[in-house]
This record gives sequence, C-alpha cells and structure tokens, in this order.
Amino acid sequence: MFKKNTAGVDTARVKERLEEHKTKMKLSLKACAHCTLCAESCFLYMARDKDPKYTPSYKFINSIGLLYKTKGNVDKVTLGEIRDNVWERCALCTRCYCPLGIDIPEMIALARSICREQGVYPQYDRE
Repeated sequence: MFKKNTAGVDTARVKERLEEHKTKMKLSLKACAHCTLCAESCFLYMARDKDPKYTPSYKFINSIGLLYKTKGNVDKVTLGEIRDNVWERCALCTRCYCPLGIDIPEMIALARSICREQGVYPQYDRE
C-alpha cells in the first residue's frame, strides 16, 4: 500500500483534533446529501460563475471530509489543497445554509485551525 510522506506534519496532533470533533464531524459528513442547496447562499459561488468548487458542500467535503477519510494521515501537499478550499474559496462569512442542519462554517473553521497548527496558511502573495 502507498504511504504518504507525512514529514513536516504532526499527524498525531491532527488525529487528536479530529478525535475531539469526531461525533459532529462524522454526523455532518454522513448527513450531507450532496444536494447543493447550500450553493446559492455563498456569495463567492455566485460571483465565480457558479463554479462547483465554491459550493459550501464542496469546500466542507474536500477539507474536513478529506481529513476524516485519511484519518489525519496527510502531508503538506494535501494540507495545501485543503488550504485552498478553506481560505482561497471561503470567506467564512457564515452565510452557508444547509437544509439538513450541517454547521458548514464550524467545520471549515476546524479545517482552518488544523492547517494553521501545521504551519499551512493562506498565500496572500499569489497572483
């Protein structure tokens, strides 16, 4: 089996953070029906020609969902992809509306804090 190079990532701490929020995270991921009803509540989605990468559900699933799926065994590259979802594509304005009651902003904030703890920050110098 292929093993990721997790050098530079404190995977034990990532796993600890995931464990702290496991119940709500697991329930939220299971409850997401991929209905995209949350999409139009996101001004970035609307402003970016309805690019699916800006839907709140996409950002949630491709950040916390990815961390959960890998059980915290992530490398800096994966954290960089998560960074793009939680900082580049999300203003954390808390306007996301999920008809199933998923607190998407809370889950994205958790992904941001995990990235921050691992030294992965938004790249403001990108063009």
